[in-house]
Amino acid sequence: MTSRYEPWNEARGAEIIAGHAKVEGATLVILHALQEAFGYVPAPAIPMVAEALSLTRAEVHGVFTFYHDFRKQPAGRHVLKLCRAEACQAAGGDALTARAEAKLGVSIGNTTADDRVTLEPIYCLGLCATAPSAMFDGRVVGRLDETRLDALVAEAQR
Repeated sequence: MTSRYEPWNEARGAEIIAGHAKVEGATLVILHALQEAFGYVPAPAIPMVAEALSLTRAEVHGVFTFYHDFRKQPAGRHVLKLCRAEACQAAGGDALTARAEAKLGVSIGNTTADDRVTLEPIYCLGLCATAPSAMFDGRVVGRLDETRLDALVAEAQR
């Protein structure tokens, strides 16, 4: 199975950082660009970002840890995010999360042993009227039920 991401490379990281250092909101823009390239934000990139933006490592780390979408390690080939907000929980989201965990053999927040699927919590996709909801590889899915969840898991396992 091939990864859709580049392996971490300090020179490539420096290139990404330099390419975005002058834009407004550069910290977030750079962190997103690093994650898009590598599938996560490598720890060695944090001090590189800090130096390029004349920030402290703590400031960059604070931004990195504040936003739940940033990862410390690569995600699986597919990412299934299940909404854990109140409306989705009230509409049966907890049972669907337990079902996904059982089918994938991992608890939420983890990646399957074959690196095929990362199961993540997300806190509100703005689909409360069609709860419970999920996001699969960036595609939002409302009115999630056992059948739709099973189809997403099957798609992710291919």
